[in-house]
Order: sequence, then structure tokens, then C-alpha cells
Amino acid sequence: MKISDIRIRLVEKDDSKLKAVASITIDDCFVVHDIKVIEGKEGYFISMPSKKTPDGEYKDIVHPINTETREALSTQIIEAYKNAPRQ
Repeated sequence: MKISDIRIRLVEKDDSKLKAVASITIDDCFVVHDIKVIEGKEGYFISMPSKKTPDGEYKDIVHPINTETREALSTQIIEAYKNAPRQ
């Protein structure tokens, strides 16, 4: 798997932990939208796209199957966020 493109939309709210929303393209043929970049107590992390279930919980609708893939996605998306042009 190769991430062939990462697009970052910055969230410009000073009081929000949500810092950006990313879209990634995998192998030039599959896109995943609405990956959130969040600032936590121990740094930035990503949150995969999710939907609210009838009982009020949120479930990921797309997610990596193993830790190695999650870490690779997280590293590349957070790096793209840090390098995104600010206004």
C-alpha cells in the first residue's frame, strides 16, 4: 500500500482540538475522506471516519487492520498537517 496523495483542510478555531481534516489517496485508486487530525494531551493523533450508531456510539467506517498500517497513516498525515501552509 502506498499513500499517493494527502490533502489537508485546516480547521481555524483556536479553542478546538480538531486541527485539520485529511483526505488520502491510496495507490492512485482509492480515496478516504474525513480523517481528523486532533491535538491531544500527548500530541497529535488521527481519528478515522465514523458514523453514529442508534445507541449513540461512534463506529469507524474505515480503519487500518493492523498497528503497522495505522502508524504509517498517522505519521504521514500528521507530517502533512505540520507542513501545510498556514495563512
